[in-house]
Amino acid sequence: MNGLIDVFQQRQDIFLEKIWEHLQISIIALVIATLISVPLGLLLTRNKKLAEPIIGVTAVLQTIPSLAVLAFLIPFFGIGQTPAIIALTAYGLLPILRNTYTGIKEVNPALKEAATGMGMNSFRRLSKVELPLAMPVIMAGIRTSMVLIVGTTTIAALIGAGGLGDLILLGLDRGGDANLILLGAIPAAILAIVLDLILRLFERTSAKSGFRSLVTLLVIAALVAVGPLAFGGKVQNDITIGAKQGAEPAILINMYKLLIEEETDISVGLEENLGKTDLVFSALQEGSIDMYPEFTGTAIVSLLDSEAESNDSDEVYEQAREGMSEEFGLAFLDPMEFNNTYAVATTEETAEQYDLETIGDLQEVEDEITAGFTLEFNDRQDGYQGMKEIYGLDLGEVRTMDPGLRQGAIEDGEVDIIDAYATDAYMIDLNLTTLDDPENLFPPYQGAPLMREDTLEQYPEIEDALSQLGGQINEEQMREMNYEVDFDDRDPEEVAREFLIEEGFLEE
Repeated sequence: MNGLIDVFQQRQDIFLEKIWEHLQISIIALVIATLISVPLGLLLTRNKKLAEPIIGVTAVLQTIPSLAVLAFLIPFFGIGQTPAIIALTAYGLLPILRNTYTGIKEVNPALKEAATGMGMNSFRRLSKVELPLAMPVIMAGIRTSMVLIVGTTTIAALIGAGGLGDLILLGLDRGGDANLILLGAIPAAILAIVLDLILRLFERTSAKSGFRSLVTLLVIAALVAVGPLAFGGKVQNDITIGAKQGAEPAILINMYKLLIEEETDISVGLEENLGKTDLVFSALQEGSIDMYPEFTGTAIVSLLDSEAESNDSDEVYEQAREGMSEEFGLAFLDPMEFNNTYAVATTEETAEQYDLETIGDLQEVEDEITAGFTLEFNDRQDGYQGMKEIYGLDLGEVRTMDPGLRQGAIEDGEVDIIDAYATDAYMIDLNLTTLDDPENLFPPYQGAPLMREDTLEQYPEIEDALSQLGGQINEEQMREMNYEVDFDDRDPEEVAREFLIEEGFLEE
């Protein structure tokens, strides 16, 4: 508990901001879902043949994994709150639609006949008799939808939508930091409970006030959601730089921002922790971001779906630069020195126990070894798939996990080997041993700014500003900076600024 309190005190400046973002996204999605579902549910009570197919479609929407929906929406709507709200709205439709239809359908038929006998047409009977009686059931559906939306909103942080999911993702990235995870998860749960209690009050009053309670609820929710917009939105920047999850991308984009704003008049916005390669690359192609740090090997293998034609870093960079320009119209600027290549790592104790020096040595003990690989590494040709082909491996058990959980898994003895990066901070903390790669499975991975060519044409001065980092930052320096962020809990911007000052790129 003391650790959680300490983390809260350290991050209380952004804590309330994240709660508000979470609340805002959730309420906007709920309002839209209600405005769609209630009228649609009422229409379906008048055309029952369409009811089951349409309700079935909304049920299918709930079965689609939320991350898949977000990834699908990025090419059309970019990153940020818009695709998140669309996805959350889709998830919130079913409970409201089903309860609206069921509530109207289950009104006592005798009351409907009496209303018809009094000369009411279908619309008057709906508005005066059926809807008021069905309102408690409809409000119960809205309550269910609200709880579902609040819980799902946490994953929207993966596409830069903000909210309490940012804190959870940060905790996962820091090796499963329980305090950070709880700092995001507990308020999300409390928020769902509080909103459920508020909606329960509206549900109780709806039995007397009928449709007015729903109108009142929607008006209040709309004011809460859009009220802050009256006081101004986000500052518009000339360019936006994105980053994958992790300390290293966060440090690098802060370096980019500091150098660009120091050397030019361009204002820069940052979008950190946008998930894995595919999500960030989609955001770059769509135009939600203008640049992000990418690795030459990743560009060739994952983005160009090719193989490195050489193990020489300069030749790999040229192959990546030409390929990204020709196929995607993207510019790869000068790479930095460090080679953040993939590695297969294990503890010194495991290496001694099984006499492991190279990746090929795993073949002798493959049935006894448990591997902990990221989903991305497990599926890549320059990852486990390549290990199987080149080294003839077929490991007995492979557990896939989030990148931030690997170090905890190997530290606790849950796995024996993991995929790692050469500059990962936990390589220092856990004193891990990397297995040699004599067959050169892993190509060079030099980090470099990958950006849209149209952005570079509009702001050509960016290239001069960032070329200062070309050939700079060795592996030891990058590893130490990652360690300061991941284990000393320093701010990535502070670490980036300190390095640039020490190396003479910025003045104090």
